[in-house]
Amino acid sequence: MAHVERSMDQQGSAYSLFQTAIMLEGRVRARTEELTGLMHSLERSNTALVAAKEEAETANRSKTRFLAAASHDLLQPLNAARLSASALADMPLTPEALAISGQIERGLQTIEDLIKTLLDISKLDAGVVRPAIRPLRLSDLLAGIAASFQRTAEAKGLRLHVRGRDCVVASDPVMLGRIVQNLVSNALRYTASGGVLIAVRRRGGAVRIEVIDTGCGISPAERALVFEEFYRGEAETLDSEPGLGLGLSIVQRMAATLAHPLALASRSGHGTRVSLTVPLSPAPPEAEARVGPVATRLTGAKILVVENDPATADALARLLRNWEAEVVVFRDLPGVKAAGDLAPDLLILDYHLDNGACGLAVAEHFRSAAGVLPPVIVTTADHGAEIAAEVAALGWELVHKPTRPAQLRALLTALLARTAFSSSPAAC
Repeated sequence: MAHVERSMDQQGSAYSLFQTAIMLEGRVRARTEELTGLMHSLERSNTALVAAKEEAETANRSKTRFLAAASHDLLQPLNAARLSASALADMPLTPEALAISGQIERGLQTIEDLIKTLLDISKLDAGVVRPAIRPLRLSDLLAGIAASFQRTAEAKGLRLHVRGRDCVVASDPVMLGRIVQNLVSNALRYTASGGVLIAVRRRGGAVRIEVIDTGCGISPAERALVFEEFYRGEAETLDSEPGLGLGLSIVQRMAATLAHPLALASRSGHGTRVSLTVPLSPAPPEAEARVGPVATRLTGAKILVVENDPATADALARLLRNWEAEVVVFRDLPGVKAAGDLAPDLLILDYHLDNGACGLAVAEHFRSAAGVLPPVIVTTADHGAEIAAEVAALGWELVHKPTRPAQLRALLTALLARTAFSSSPAAC
């Protein structure tokens, strides 16, 4: 009897184990199916992520191309408007009319800054900006920036100083200058009393450029937002001329492109310090040729303008005539050829003409016809590096639209004075 009971117990245990095995096998099968489903879901998600990434990159490239094309079309009428506003300001006007002219000029400047900044952000995000790193004397760069903001600081009753040892750093001078300019501009905007200090401190094989202000400071909640596009901060309404909210966004992107670490420290009500770490350069900076002072009158200068946009051509001609220059205007090379013998003292050529023509062909026409080419200024609303390199290789001057009248006048007088000096008997 005991033997039978033991046998039945063993059978019961075996059956129980069999049921347990079946149950475990079912759970394993269910878990396997669940994991297989999850793996398929992850594969689909990964495929969707790859497709989304490719779509985003394509959209980003399309955005860059669109902004480049749109900026060219927008800068053309803006260029004509700025030239016309400058010509208007040169005329005899009542004080009220002069004030309105100044308001127009400031408004056009704001539009220009916005378009250019949006285009810069697009290029930086697309990774198409390639910095030109070279040795750069920091004292020259910072002194120029401080001088450009000195009047703004004095108008607000603020002190603006540069302090620190002179160093030679390795960076892109244009991008580094833009970073420091934006930091100083931002510091002055948010500082009501005290001042702004641009400090240079050596740190091993690098230097730290610090822009320190005694302004309102940045609250902890805002510090993660100040580098975002169009964020202006809580204190922006205290300034009579609010910014675009893009300065620090450009700073962050350019610093990342240059691989210059950027840091921010601030205390609400006490001020802000933004620092940029730049590597020292083992090589000395290249010597730059210095241009002496030149005359500022264009009386009697014969200037030939080739510009396909009628509004821009009319505004530029009016401005040059206000400066007492003799101006002839053409839309294209056939018009220049049809005019017969021309002996201009200087050429101002738009790069992009109608029907895909290039303004550089006009200069080559004068070179081949006369054997001597007068000074050439090439204007364009295209800020691409290719055009800049092409014009530089030819030894001509490039002016980006919208044209700054003061900059154009200084360039004209310098080129005409240089030509007159080189052609005089005393120069032989």
